[in-house]
Amino acid sequence: MFNKIIKRGNRKVSKAEANEDALYGYGTPGNRNIGSIPTSNVVVNHASRTMVSSSVANSVQQAVAVAVAPPSSAVIEPLPLLRDIPVSERPNMFSRKIQICCFLFDFSDPMNSLREKEIKRQILVELVDFVQSGTGKLSEIMQEELIGMISVNIFRCLPPASHENTGSENLELEEDETSLDPSWPHLQIVYELLLRYVVSSETDTKVAKRYIDHTFGLKLLDLFASEDHREREYLKTILHRIYGKFMVHRPFIRKAINNIFYRFIFETQKHSGIGELLEILGSIINGFALPMKEEHKLFLVRALIPLHKPKSISMYHQQLSYCITQFIEKDYKLADIVIRGLLKYWPVINCQKEILFLGELEEVLEGTQSAEFQRCMVPLFRQIGRCLNSPQFQVAERTFFLWNNDHIVSLIAQNRDVIFPIIFESLEKNIRGHWNQAVHGMTANVRRMFLEMDAELFEVCHRQYLEKEARAQELEEQRQLTWKRLEAVAAQTGGEDMVMVN
Repeated sequence: MFNKIIKRGNRKVSKAEANEDALYGYGTPGNRNIGSIPTSNVVVNHASRTMVSSSVANSVQQAVAVAVAPPSSAVIEPLPLLRDIPVSERPNMFSRKIQICCFLFDFSDPMNSLREKEIKRQILVELVDFVQSGTGKLSEIMQEELIGMISVNIFRCLPPASHENTGSENLELEEDETSLDPSWPHLQIVYELLLRYVVSSETDTKVAKRYIDHTFGLKLLDLFASEDHREREYLKTILHRIYGKFMVHRPFIRKAINNIFYRFIFETQKHSGIGELLEILGSIINGFALPMKEEHKLFLVRALIPLHKPKSISMYHQQLSYCITQFIEKDYKLADIVIRGLLKYWPVINCQKEILFLGELEEVLEGTQSAEFQRCMVPLFRQIGRCLNSPQFQVAERTFFLWNNDHIVSLIAQNRDVIFPIIFESLEKNIRGHWNQAVHGMTANVRRMFLEMDAELFEVCHRQYLEKEARAQELEEQRQLTWKRLEAVAAQTGGEDMVMVN
């Protein structure tokens, strides 16, 4: 049932940045009704991998050895509540309860070991209340046993992901379409127990960091691959709290998340937890101190911007866009880098993805200052001009919505000598031939706006456009005339050849 128990020693860690300490105003999470947890099913799908449990003390090793054997009624039996026994006997009773909770049951058969499952569930609920109430401070041995039991339950081999079962490349299952893991009623309480332990004011980080270490953190991050959104929500909350409470782990957690992103972007492009990881990073970025470190800027360039590349961006785009705008709010000089990154990964034939990019572009431009705007406005408005002429009317409409933003209009007005000549041709093409009437009307409004903004520049651009059209028409006429001459010569030469043959 378990692959290996690893003995952990104390680990030296480097000092983390103290300036991130003020990032989190953590409050105690709202009480959850653990006693009435629903017994609905859950699906956990990801590429099969073996995950080993976290290191534990000798007592937990003994519990694991017992858990490997099939449980029996003699082994799993009701025990008195911790609050009902003398304080001196609680550590021993706590260890006995931990041993029972280390048993893993087969939930694929709902009728199997019903009594034992219920005993374990009640003990888990009691442990949650015990840790949350703070009535008895956990000793170092009790904490080690607790983390060991939690590791035994949550660190497990995840089933293959949906796309691996079906062979589908772009399968996107709705939450209510996924098959659910029947063991979730127990898993949820175990996750709640871990959360309460992490956020408890009684938990001493100097002691807890021996058990919630880098190995533990990596295995938590591996579980983000679960396709069950409920499990990912718990993981997101727990990892968020660990990042806030264990300052020494912060650089390592950021680096580990980066590695997940790299593998997702450049190898698999399949991962269920990218959105949740980005939500965590949104809070982390919000706490970055200024001036921003080079490490954080590299994270933006090497991880966040390339996350626009995968086809499944719609699954996490809202969280990604938030992280991007957080960077610009922290340092507006990064706007040029972000806009050029968006242009680099701009979709060619995916209209829905293009609409997402346009929405994010508007948010980025909202925080862009004039100097940064001028550095990228030429390639930017060449792309905007192409979007204005898109035959997909939703793309064209979303592009015209940029002119509803006063800040963007202000930037355009300040640089109209450069921008207007770039997009004038696109506007004229829409006026003359776009099939959608709504796009046609928006084009007329923007064209009128430019005329009112600078009538002289409008006339110059209009004259240049007409001259360009005339030259193009002349070249087309010359091309047609050349083809006619070639056809005539070919016909004459063919006739003479036929006469010579006869």
